[in-house]
Amino acid sequence: MRKIILSVILITILLLSIFSLSFVTESKTLGAHVVELKLDTGDTAWMVVATAFVLLMTPGLGFFYGGMVGKKNVISTMLQSFMAMVIVTVLWVVIGFGLCFGPTIGGFIGDPSSNIFFQGVSANTAWELAPTIPMILFALFQAKFAIITPALITGAFAERVRFWAYLLFMVLFIIFIYAPLCHMTWHPDGMFFKWGVLDFAGGTVVHMSAGWAALAGAIFLGKRKVQKVNPARITYVLLGTGLLWFGWFGFNAGSAVGAGSLAAQALGTTTIAAASAAMAWVFLDKILGHKLSAMGACIGAVVGLVAITPAAGFVSIPHALAIGIIAAVISNLVVSKFPKGKIDDALDVFACHGVGGMVGMLLTGVFASNAVNSVVGEHQGLIFGDATLFLTQLKALVLVSIFAFVGSYILFFVVNKITPLRVTEEKEELGLDISQHGEYL
Repeated sequence: MRKIILSVILITILLLSIFSLSFVTESKTLGAHVVELKLDTGDTAWMVVATAFVLLMTPGLGFFYGGMVGKKNVISTMLQSFMAMVIVTVLWVVIGFGLCFGPTIGGFIGDPSSNIFFQGVSANTAWELAPTIPMILFALFQAKFAIITPALITGAFAERVRFWAYLLFMVLFIIFIYAPLCHMTWHPDGMFFKWGVLDFAGGTVVHMSAGWAALAGAIFLGKRKVQKVNPARITYVLLGTGLLWFGWFGFNAGSAVGAGSLAAQALGTTTIAAASAAMAWVFLDKILGHKLSAMGACIGAVVGLVAITPAAGFVSIPHALAIGIIAAVISNLVVSKFPKGKIDDALDVFACHGVGGMVGMLLTGVFASNAVNSVVGEHQGLIFGDATLFLTQLKALVLVSIFAFVGSYILFFVVNKITPLRVTEEKEELGLDISQHGEYL
């Protein structure tokens, strides 16, 4: 039955792509928020590079997660990230971009019909908020954010998920969780955008959604038979962290959608937050009586990168340093206090990405300054004496948390009804590399 379904899907996509020109034509008139391109070659060159940077983050995540799991699950864990690049890219072209950036439906989701198979996604037009780069480049840059988000979730249910069930969950997550959050936050007609919620590069859209989905998945799938395993390759974790840090410059500085001073500011805040968080993590470990570990330094750096993501283009360098330290301390304490005996979040995705994203969102409401970015407007951060932005960020945080957790749990339930999410005990004992892929290190 599965072979028949997969064959039908492949044939359908193939036929639609071949004959798409018969029903998909580029509109002669510009749609909502699509404007005439005012090409800037410098901006375009930077965004091509930034798009490549962000794509590199997903293989980097594969190394980061793959090094943490047991040896018999390394390939499967890394392949989960790789397949996100494959599946989400196709989904993004077919309907994903339209769901996120198409004409709004109630400020909640986009209408995909206007951008199906990239209809209207031209090299000769531009998105309203990125007028100096081709719209197709903007769309492909945004695709990389969609790719890494479900890949982040995989660390929570590592070493026990059936691969085909994961692929189905990933598709449903992009459509029903990621797309609405992306539209509400980054589309000019989106609900959060109109509220004045500030999320420069994905605190709500990427990290909070992934963190809460990870918690839902860890709860739904239950605990592994053996929760304490020796990491397969600490060197993979170090390599993955380096690739993530490198790629994050495209993630955050690229979100300026231009090669200007804002991109430089975002790059600076990104690297100082990562450094200060890594420092704070290992210092706190030492204070608490633990050894200074490579794993701790790497996790701390990633937490800093997560936390600065929503704030990168809105805060100063000193405030970025503070965000990194605060996020690292809070996430470290959450990791140590997390009820691991009851909830098996294998790689602490919720404590690092979920909590880190929430801390970053709130601290954006504390430190955001219109001296850094005029988009902040008259309502600056709490530290400047105005609570309006902070309360707006807090309201969005609560709503996103509820939506992402409840929605993801429902999706796990639905997927499990269609095909079992969890491998059998025998296959878990054998390891996912062999049982799911017939391969091993």
